[in-house]
Amino acid sequence: MSKKVNGFIYWTPRILSILFILFLALFSLDVISPEYNTREILLGLLMHNIPSLALLIVLLISWKHEIVGGVVFLLAGWLYVAMTMGAEIPWYTALIWSMTIAGPAFLIGGLFLANWHIKKQGKCEKQ
Repeated sequence: MSKKVNGFIYWTPRILSILFILFLALFSLDVISPEYNTREILLGLLMHNIPSLALLIVLLISWKHEIVGGVVFLLAGWLYVAMTMGAEIPWYTALIWSMTIAGPAFLIGGLFLANWHIKKQGKCEKQ
């Protein structure tokens, strides 16, 4: 495989992960309200950003170990789908709705796994 394709497969999941984590962090801004004091806002921001912080840690680990990113992002996507299926709305609406968050997680996980597979294949060919 060419270096250009390998570079694309290497950088795309990392860049998408950063953008995805920032997208998730945007949802925490709803706690900023004049009716809350500074301590309540900071606590709310911390609580709302736990998933973003967890994915940030996963991204840092995945930078070298792509299999971790592949598995965790896929599991995070499935977890979000499972949680939205428990909502009191029709299953097909919940599935479509959940793809806003789970879809990018599935894509990132798949790209990390592709990168891991290419890296693993390259090591096998050299031996």
